[in-house]
Amino acid sequence: MTRDGMDFEAMVPEVLRGLMISALGEAARHGLAGDHHFYITYDTRHAGVVMPESLRALYPETMTIVLQHEFWDLDVGDEGFSVSLAFSGVPRKLVVPYGAVIGFADPSVNFAVQFNATQTGREAAAAPPPPPETVAEAEADKPGEVVTLDVFRKK
Repeated sequence: MTRDGMDFEAMVPEVLRGLMISALGEAARHGLAGDHHFYITYDTRHAGVVMPESLRALYPETMTIVLQHEFWDLDVGDEGFSVSLAFSGVPRKLVVPYGAVIGFADPSVNFAVQFNATQTGREAAAAPPPPPETVAEAEADKPGEVVTLDVFRKK
């Protein structure tokens, strides 16, 4: 904490995480309007992550999910969210604690934020919007398909 008692740098990640939680809550209550869609990258090793072992074997460290057209049962809680997505045509439920999330983006409005899941949120920062060609490539993917978000990661 700084001498004056205001550690704004430490507050920013929690505010950004709160924004992500609010966006997920809106999607859970009202669905995704217009072209809105979310890319959520999370650490599959994080405590509390629940996912089928077959997916964990494919994505042992991180996984990116897309909430766009085909997702069900989005439930936004105090500690994390759960959602059902189809993988190879089979619905699977995922449970993701907010602390496991390392990236959140809505390419339709060029918004992206990154979090360092290994720290307590102090490493979150607003990321630059993805280049237009990246958004176009991402939108060409099938809904519910797992894609990477390397363009959002700091190098």
